[in-house]
Amino acid sequence: MVFEKDCFKSPSHPYAKGLTAMERAYEDIDSVVPKITLIIIQVIITLAIFQFLRLVLFNEKVNWEAGVTPFAITLVAAIAAFLLLCKYQKLVKEFSLQKEKLEKVVRAEENRRKLEVKMLETQKLESLGVLAGGIAHDFNNLLMGILGNADLALPLITPGSRAIQNVEEIIRASQRAADLCRQMLAYSGKGRFVVARYDLSEIVREIAKMLEVSVSKKASLRYTLATELPAVLADATEMSQVIMNLITNASESLGDERGVISVSTGVIDCDRAILSESYFDDKLSEGRYVYLEVSDNGCGMDKETLSRIFDPFYTTKFMGRGLGLAAVLGIIQGHHGAIKVQSEPGQGTRFTILLPALDGEPKEPPPKTAWSVPASRGGTILLVDDDPVVREVGTQMVDGLGFRCLTAANGQEGLEVFRKHKAEIDCIILDLTMPEMGGEEVFKELRRLHGDVCVVLSSGYNEEDVTQRFIGQGLAGFVQKPYTSAKLRITLNRVLATN
Repeated sequence: MVFEKDCFKSPSHPYAKGLTAMERAYEDIDSVVPKITLIIIQVIITLAIFQFLRLVLFNEKVNWEAGVTPFAITLVAAIAAFLLLCKYQKLVKEFSLQKEKLEKVVRAEENRRKLEVKMLETQKLESLGVLAGGIAHDFNNLLMGILGNADLALPLITPGSRAIQNVEEIIRASQRAADLCRQMLAYSGKGRFVVARYDLSEIVREIAKMLEVSVSKKASLRYTLATELPAVLADATEMSQVIMNLITNASESLGDERGVISVSTGVIDCDRAILSESYFDDKLSEGRYVYLEVSDNGCGMDKETLSRIFDPFYTTKFMGRGLGLAAVLGIIQGHHGAIKVQSEPGQGTRFTILLPALDGEPKEPPPKTAWSVPASRGGTILLVDDDPVVREVGTQMVDGLGFRCLTAANGQEGLEVFRKHKAEIDCIILDLTMPEMGGEEVFKELRRLHGDVCVVLSSGYNEEDVTQRFIGQGLAGFVQKPYTSAKLRITLNRVLATN
């Protein structure tokens, strides 16, 4: 705006002096009507009033020969002074109106700045989320080759060989890498959540002992947990991870000093003003929210650090340990919640998690179905994937499970193989992301060719994010990369038994 850039550049201008709007207005008036003029006006009016009192109240006789001229001059001066006073009051009124207009413009400009900063921050986080999700997807394909080959090699090694330990270590490292990919998917808001109705206070109580051993010995944990909280729809494991990450962050902010970490829960009615101070408020509606608050009296953070705390792998320590707060943000975003952060250098930090409150009492989640693993019954599996490593490893896994495996390097080739062997194929393992013809398009064409075809989608993305696009379309199952022979066996046996 021209108003912002050009008007107040001069340091001598009252708007550049840090004055209040009222002080600025009166300073402008003083530049038009000097203070000495106002004093003279007041003196003249006082003299006129004195002359009037002499004539009217005290009935003093005027010496017309000696006193009429001074009286007339005083009277005229009083009238002029009165007119000047009226002009002064008019100026005050005009400047007051200008002050109100100015304050409205300043407030509008400040709101525009805040909105612009918030939009840039949201866009940055969303862009990083897309990047993290894409990296996790591609990295899961690479892990499919590492973990899959190690899983296939393990039973072929001679019992007692030292190579067994090496292969097992490869498998463990691959699984840790897969966990990191899941954290990256969580940051991108595409994590896999098994949600149920929970009391947030109960989740905190369940992991209280674990929290005690996770913090510094010089840190003291204090709990203020509300009773009879409304239920929230949450994944208990992921929420436990959120609490753990926040507690760990608070503990590290204390350093080697003694301090207090406070954990509290409760209910709050959030209007737009409260939600506007949090991350991802534009996707939330006003209403009741259950909050989890973790605060500490540690070193606090400056504005620069605050602007980067949710960046992946960002840390103020010498070495970071994973995604940390970035994963927290992704998990809360995936739960349709919000995060508020308050911190000042030397004043500690407060994180507040907001989750939408549900009506009714919290309930325990239903027990998970334990799928049995019967012996393989044989049959033919079509594996469609554009990654040659995945096709090679997948083929060996399918063969090892007692199935015959056909492969296709892309969607179009997969349709041709299916048309040729339609009567033989029992199930199709279909990669979701392929060039030219993607998995979703191939799936629709397969359903058109054969309405009862059994299709299992395979992807580096999580199940919920993928399968919601196929609701009501007859998708048989899903297997997330990287997978092992045991995981593939369970998936195939389940879908083939159902179909």
